Amino acid sequence: MREGGRNVSQVRIENGIIMFYGNKAGRVEDGCAVVDPMFKGEEISRFLERQRHIREVRWMDGMFDRLMAGGQEGTAAQGLKNVRVWQLKPDVDVYMKFIGYEETCRKFGPPDQENYHAVYDGAAETNDLEALYMKFGNDGSALPAGYRGHSLSMSDVLELYDSTGSSFYYVDRTGFQEMEFAAPQQAQGQTMQL
Repeated sequence: MREGGRNVSQVRIENGIIMFYGNKAGRVEDGCAVVDPMFKGEEISRFLERQRHIREVRWMDGMFDRLMAGGQEGTAAQGLKNVRVWQLKPDVDVYMKFIGYEETCRKFGPPDQENYHAVYDGAAETNDLEALYMKFGNDGSALPAGYRGHSLSMSDVLELYDSTGSSFYYVDRTGFQEMEFAAPQQAQGQTMQL
């Protein structure tokens, strides 16, 4: 495409934001491109492969919405953390499920990451735990694409994370209990190395 006598690529990076035919498809930070999977295709994949400063590409649900909510440059979106939802595995003791934090600790010890699996990993429009509870909870009718679990309930764990680390919150009887929880080795199926 020619604009003002010069060629303008339909896929480009402007101020750290990956632009795909005028849409904010993702962002690049510290050698990692995080892109909304709705833009996944041969054209954008080839473009990202050619960028020498990009070492890793992650496809993350909700990135487009996050960037659109973040204003012109997406700076507000860059302050938002990503979210993982952890739920107890189907084969754990049934009495561990849907109980409060204190009762879990008393009967089974502190929540152990080995008993959980990630049912969602993606971008969120907020870091507010109550808003995330509303998004992933309720009746489950509006869960985001890629969510593979039941609606958020007591005994589940919300993880907020970014390049600086993770914070974990047990969904308790009333509110959330911040807790220690081992970080995952790698997001399950979410990362593609170039």
